[in-house]
This record gives sequence, C-alpha cells and structure tokens, in this order.
Amino acid sequence: MTTARDIMHAGAECIGEDEYLDKAARMMRDLNVGSLPICGRDDRLHGIVTDRDIVLRCCAENRNPAEVPASEIAQGTPHWVDARADVGEVLETMEGHQVRRVPVISEHRLVGMISEADLARALTDDQLAHFVESIYARG
Repeated sequence: MTTARDIMHAGAECIGEDEYLDKAARMMRDLNVGSLPICGRDDRLHGIVTDRDIVLRCCAENRNPAEVPASEIAQGTPHWVDARADVGEVLETMEGHQVRRVPVISEHRLVGMISEADLARALTDDQLAHFVESIYARG
C-alpha cells in the first residue's frame, strides 16, 4: 500500500502565525512553491497561505503585506491527511475539498506536503486523469 508519507515531499517549511505576508511571499519565491503551511507557537498546523491569498486578501485590498500577519489569512480548519493514509484517502481529501495541495501530519506535527506534482509521480494515468477532472472540471 502506498501511503501519504511515500508520496509527500518532506521538510515542508512553515510560516509562523505571527510572521507577515511579505516574508511568506519571499519564502514562496525562494522555495519555488505556491503555498505555505501556517504553524503556531505550538508547532502545529494552523492554516495554509497561498500566493493567491496574498494577492486577493492583502494586495488587492490595498493592504501592506509587511503589516498583515499570516494568521489573518488562515481561513477555517485546514484540510490535511495523516502520514499513514493510503493514496485513495489522499485523493478523496483533495478532491472532496477541492484542494491542490495538502499537508501531511504525523503525531500532530507537519511532516510534509503533497502537491499535484507529487501525485503525478505516484498515480497511474487513470487515477491522475480522474483527479484532474475532479479538481478542474468543477471550477
């Protein structure tokens, strides 16, 4: 059985909940990613911030990214998968919540992220086609 831990990319870096969006943007640039997990002082996942969030919920509202903390962007409870989840559960979570990236948690700690690129390497062509159709066909 292939698990989330098998297909994730390990070492996902967090932006602290009290750190500002300008730092998040620089981290995304430097890491060549489009999203970052938001971690709290308790070292647990508190949300996710995307490049789109920064543009729409900060810049487009004429706010200064150097003054907006990441915690302000986090909306609701983040969707995640357990490191032991099988690929079917990963796909069900991502498709069901219409997310293109999902954090991987083990023992209440972030251990990695799964992105579309990770899925592309791990899935059969049929599984990948179904995922793409599920995520992009709905809008």
